[in-house]
Order: sequence, then structure tokens, then C-alpha cells
Amino acid sequence: MNFNDYLQLLYQNILDSTWMEIIAASFGLLSVWYAKKANILVYPTGIISVVLYVYICQKAQLYADMGINAYYFIFSVYGWIMWSRKDENKEELPVTYSNRKIWIISLGIFVISIAIIQVLLRIFKADDAAYWASFVPYTDTFTTAVAIIGMWLMARKKVENWLFWIATDVVSVPLYLYKGLVFTSLQYFVFLVLAVLGYIEWRKLAQENREAHA
Repeated sequence: MNFNDYLQLLYQNILDSTWMEIIAASFGLLSVWYAKKANILVYPTGIISVVLYVYICQKAQLYADMGINAYYFIFSVYGWIMWSRKDENKEELPVTYSNRKIWIISLGIFVISIAIIQVLLRIFKADDAAYWASFVPYTDTFTTAVAIIGMWLMARKKVENWLFWIATDVVSVPLYLYKGLVFTSLQYFVFLVLAVLGYIEWRKLAQENREAHA
């Protein structure tokens, strides 16, 4: 498939997209932009996006994807609560680097997520021999598990959350391209750019926080 074929497929994907999909994708991009700025609006915009995707996946009978977006909704509510809290000095949760405890919890989340996602895929994709003969179920599992850690670390305002989003996006861009979902692949490429910018910006915020409390 050459570049012109990809452009044609992208154009067709856009034509086939419903208004609800476009709105969901737009709020998803807006959410990542607010995350980059460490703005609490990351969560209300993200919630709108995932709620719409839960409905879209349910209508499309993509029940595993629906369940994952339901998880994102729950963690978005959790993150919103965490970011809204203030300490005794009425200061918001600062952007910081992860310590050993956070890394251990993240590893546990990753292992548990891998197990749960594989069980769900085995249930909902049990009869799809072609699916299991490809690399897709394993890349799907990896990207979702890594994104779950990203959600957890973002809720805790940890700089490293962006590294997990970058890893997710790097794998997702070619994965969705392979699936023929060029529009979604392009969307994840934009996510990738924003994630890199977010990582740079949050490192600066973490350094400023260190200097302020030195």
C-alpha cells in the first residue's frame, strides 16, 4: 500500500466516522492537551470522551474495548478527585517524580492488568482464530496495560506517566494502521506528539516544585 492509498483510506475512514466518534476523538485530544498543561480540565474532557466511547463500543459489540473505556472512566473520576484535593496549606497536588513505592504499585497494576485483559480477550475473542494467529491480541494487551499504568500515574501527578503514554502511542500508531484504522492511527500520532511535549513540560514543573521546597 503506497502513500496515496493511505490518504484514500484516511479519507474513507473520516467519511465513515459518525458525529459521535468525531466528538469523542475531539474531546480525547482536548483531554491530552489539558493533561500536558497539568490542567484539571483533563478529567471532565476525558470523561466525556470515554463515556461516548463506551456507548460507541457497546453499539459496535466491542465489549472488551467497552470495558476498558469503563475503567478509564472510573480512573478519570479518581484522578479528578486527587487533583481537586488540597493539603493543609491549601496547595494542590504537585507534579513530582515516582518513588520506589509508586514503581512497585505500578508493576503490580501492570501484571494484574495483563492477566485481566488476556482473560477478557479469551472470553470475547475465543472463536476468532485469525485474531489469535496474529500479533494483535498481544500488542492490544500491552498497550492497554501500559495505558492503565499511565492513568494511575497521571492521577498521582507523576512525571513518568508520560513515558507510559509515549510507549502506548508508539505501539498504537502502527497497530491501528495495520488494522486499517488510519484516522485512529493519525489520532494516536497526535497523542504521541502531545505526550512528548507533556513529558518535557512536566519535568520542568517537577523541577520547579523541587526548587520551591528545597
